[in-house]
Amino acid sequence: MTIPQFQKTILSWSKTNRRDLPWRNTKDPYKILVSEVMLQQTQVQRVVPKYELFLKEFPTIEALSKTTDRKLLSVWQGLGYWRRALFLKQTAIEIVKNHRRAFPKDTETLQTLPGIGPYTAGALSCFAFNNTQAFIDTNVRRVYLHFFFKNKKNISDREILKIAQKAVPEDSPREWHYALFDYGAIVL
Repeated sequence: MTIPQFQKTILSWSKTNRRDLPWRNTKDPYKILVSEVMLQQTQVQRVVPKYELFLKEFPTIEALSKTTDRKLLSVWQGLGYWRRALFLKQTAIEIVKNHRRAFPKDTETLQTLPGIGPYTAGALSCFAFNNTQAFIDTNVRRVYLHFFFKNKKNISDREILKIAQKAVPEDSPREWHYALFDYGAIVL
């Protein structure tokens, strides 16, 4: 399969199957970061109500940076992995204090923030700032394996990223990655 054929398949499917999720209706890096951290190891249907509650309690990065750990963990309850919430607060503090409340746009700087690795940095940079750098998670990996590495074993992320970078449309990286997520979660 060629890259253009792959893009057409995924984007055509996405037109009628795209999931409507609250964090997809914003370009606010704070709200996107909250969703990305919540979605780590937690199912989407469990995250949606917690995401909305979290943003009601902590509507801005400043509000999150100033909250107590007790209040934070009370709101986070039910999502598990408490460390994620504490890293999220530490990141908020770092952005408020050392970045003048402005999120870094590049993945390298984002990865210097507490608890943010390559995937979260890539997702945040793409969804908030429309960065065209490819990134992969479990669902995206599944899609590339299905289309480009059928019946092959031990495929590294590096091999996948070579193809993934070529596949990212310059004009719509945000929609492209959402389409990949949905295809991997629903079809495969």
